[in-house]
Amino acid sequence: MDVNEIRSSGPTEHSLCLESHTRLSALLEEVGSPCEPRLREGKPCEIGYVPRQMNIMPAGMPLWGYSANSRMVRDAVLLFDLPTLGERLGQPLGTADLDAPRLRFADDRLWTLVSLLADVVDDDDPATQLYGDGLTAAIFAVLGSRRGDGPSTRKGLAPWQLRRVIDFLESRLPERVELSALAALVDLSQAHFSRAFKASTGMAPYQWQLQARLKRAQTMLLTTPASLEQVAEATGFADAAHFGKAFRRAHGTTPAMWRRERKR
Repeated sequence: MDVNEIRSSGPTEHSLCLESHTRLSALLEEVGSPCEPRLREGKPCEIGYVPRQMNIMPAGMPLWGYSANSRMVRDAVLLFDLPTLGERLGQPLGTADLDAPRLRFADDRLWTLVSLLADVVDDDDPATQLYGDGLTAAIFAVLGSRRGDGPSTRKGLAPWQLRRVIDFLESRLPERVELSALAALVDLSQAHFSRAFKASTGMAPYQWQLQARLKRAQTMLLTTPASLEQVAEATGFADAAHFGKAFRRAHGTTPAMWRRERKR
């Protein structure tokens, strides 16, 4: 994924490049006159403006961007190779909806997933790996459902599958873990695994991992004299401030206050 922010004034028209890849782009934010995707330089788009517009472009096709007076544009572009992605996700990906350009279409669910992924693309927290992998699988599940794939099952993991995954996550708790590694443990596609794990636990894999890290942090706060910096490092947070923010979001208080209240 590339997240781009461009500032300009007056009329602009430029090639958006990246035509060597199939790509999905989403307009995240714009200030000024609306942006317009064009298949040819100087030729206006025949499709009218829609908010939160998205575009799908197959590999080998250029795309131009135009605005009469855009001041700021922020967009996200997902570049992908279908065979490689299908292998990584553990499921075949059809190309019927990706073989021809599609400009200025709206899909709130798809836009939201791309926007969430764009927000964490540079986040180095270990939980972000599972979160980003889950969003990527969800994006292509949505694209698959647009092609008329059947409804997904809500069946959870078998007890042995859940135990194997939990043991693996616990053994690598402060580290980055890829969704593909978890899915491979139980021989499922990433999309199927994500649905089954949530059906079994009530939460997404990245949420389980974050909750487990915070539980380990609570144990350290109660049973060791470790400083907040040491607890943060041992549980995979960037620093004490990052740890404190995650802890407060989950428990409604700071780690220091939580520790003091329980040691009275």
